[in-house]
Amino acid sequence: MAVRVRFAPSPTGALHIGSVRTILYNYLLAQKEGGSFILRIEDTDQKRWVAGAEAYILESLSWLGIVPDEGPQEGGAFGPYKQSERIEIYQAYIQPLLDSGHAYYAFDTRAEIEAMRERLKAAKVANPQYNATSREWMRNGLTMPIEQVKEWIAIGKPYVIRLKMPHKTLIRFHDGIRGWVKVDTTALDDKVLMKSDGLPTYHFASVIDDHLMQISHVIRGEEWLPSTPIHIWLYRCLGWADTMPQFIHLPLLLAPDGQGKLSKRHADQYGFPAFPIAWHSPDLTVAKAFREAGYLSEALLNFLALLGWNPGTHQEIFTKEGLIEAFSLERLGKSGVKFDMAKARWFNQQHIKKQGPTAWVNYFIIEAAQENIVCSQQDAIAICNLVKDRITFPRDFWQEGRFFFFDPVDYNPELIQKKWNQQTKEGIVAFHKALSTLLAWNANKIKQLLEATPISGMMPLLRMALTGKMAGPDLIDIMVLLGNKKTHTRITIFLERMG
Repeated sequence: MAVRVRFAPSPTGALHIGSVRTILYNYLLAQKEGGSFILRIEDTDQKRWVAGAEAYILESLSWLGIVPDEGPQEGGAFGPYKQSERIEIYQAYIQPLLDSGHAYYAFDTRAEIEAMRERLKAAKVANPQYNATSREWMRNGLTMPIEQVKEWIAIGKPYVIRLKMPHKTLIRFHDGIRGWVKVDTTALDDKVLMKSDGLPTYHFASVIDDHLMQISHVIRGEEWLPSTPIHIWLYRCLGWADTMPQFIHLPLLLAPDGQGKLSKRHADQYGFPAFPIAWHSPDLTVAKAFREAGYLSEALLNFLALLGWNPGTHQEIFTKEGLIEAFSLERLGKSGVKFDMAKARWFNQQHIKKQGPTAWVNYFIIEAAQENIVCSQQDAIAICNLVKDRITFPRDFWQEGRFFFFDPVDYNPELIQKKWNQQTKEGIVAFHKALSTLLAWNANKIKQLLEATPISGMMPLLRMALTGKMAGPDLIDIMVLLGNKKTHTRITIFLERMG
């Protein structure tokens, strides 16, 4: 069977980072096996539909470099790819379930269902729900005369259609990560398949779509594991047991402290991005997004791939193509994984370094222009190369290199006080005088002068004089790029300030 996987989001808001990992694993499997990655929009829940959410999903996938083989934009032989455009298809499959007795009409009001649950709670029932036991005393097609059911339907009495789960039956299925899973139907309720507005629920529509679109693997989050026995039973009721997809439920992404599933609340609490890109709408602005924070899409994919999967080697840095080549379902883990933003930043650093400083030269020149600085390409290359080891995000190139264009305004007195004494002062004065005698301004000559005045604590103070900081790139390289005049002037000003 050809590998066909899908990502089926609901257009109800921004994509959580856990969903992006799910997208990635589906995509990697399809690419590895020469299969198809399908995007399907599950938009039948009109109450939760949000304007602009579908366009946001498409833009996120585009930024990530994940292009569906089939979908609302791409088309394909198994469309439509929006559930709201497939309503007639679902309606065609509900009647056979009713005729076979695997589904039934239910006319209970919300108040009646709530009353039923309260009675079960009072009877100390651990899981009060509409199931094989409680349905026997509710208003539905299983307890009412068939004539009354037909009459109520004819007069427009509101109803839903529920799946009739078997009583005390063991449902077994094989999960690609956990192996064989067994669930007793006593713990399951009779899920609504068709709502009173005639629209299908997620459970019914997703099974129909996965079958008709010939989905071979359903790769989704662990939170969907409890729903899988219901989907398995639906496949059997529809006569599709022999063509069920392989189910793979991914381990949870955990909060940084390991306490519970990663949520937007954790992202707000710890101050890290939760979404791939920022989404702006009249009533919502997602500010904590990876793209806007300066993460490279390839670095983000690399980071996410290793949260729940390992390549079987010590390799950590992967291109997207490298991930495709190395990926296998067998190396997906079972345990939840902590979401470590320090590691995410590290991956971003490595991918920026991998691209080389010349990749950011134009970015640096544009950023400089924002502060009315004209920087030549030659100088930009030199500066980017010098600061590259201190970069986490692209914007850092300018932030780390802007001191070449602006003289230090303030010096940190607390840091200076720890190093400043008569000896360091005399060392800097001697070095400053020696610099003025240099005929050739190059790294070797400057190095010789520094080695001639080996005074402890002098180097950090010189760095402070030249950059306004006590940490940064190689000091000799800084002086070479600053040039004779700027170097001399900045040391002079520093000595004057120190008195």
